[in-house]
Amino acid sequence: MSEILIVSSKVKKYIQEKAQFNTSKEFLDALSQSVEGLCNEAIDKATAGKRKTVKARDLS
Repeated sequence: MSEILIVSSKVKKYIQEKAQFNTSKEFLDALSQSVEGLCNEAIDKATAGKRKTVKARDLS
């Protein structure tokens, strides 16, 4: 993975407000990798459907 695909400050703020927990860099890296994987799967589904637009239905 080349870059972080999430807004770290927003994730940290959400977790802090929701549960009063701190967030490690390790978690943020893993979350970004998960997002990257979801995006790649959605791209594959859109490609298989001969579309150039990734849609919400490509996440399932």
